[in-house]
Amino acid sequence: MTEATEARISEIVKSHDVVLFMKGTPLFPQCGFSSRAIAILEHLGVDYDSVDVLQDQEVRQGIKAFSDWPTIPQLYVKGEFVGGSDIMMEMFEAGELQQLMDEQGVAKAG
Repeated sequence: MTEATEARISEIVKSHDVVLFMKGTPLFPQCGFSSRAIAILEHLGVDYDSVDVLQDQEVRQGIKAFSDWPTIPQLYVKGEFVGGSDIMMEMFEAGELQQLMDEQGVAKAG
């Protein structure tokens, strides 16, 4: 990953309370895992941003190195990597994802 790509990803992660790096967009997810991740965020009712990695190959590959996580989607909350859709689902079902959002003071979707 180039320094410019790393800086760009870092800026995205730091400038949004909740950001999901995904395949596609929230309205048109391009894989089942991204679709599930969006469904979880929508159910939580939190304000979030998304990045379509299919639109930028540098980000698509760079985010995997940035987080040291091999798959997409990837969720970041307040600059911290949370995990992919399986981890999101486990945390959601246990009530931990809602708790994390509350503890971090994540805004509700408006």
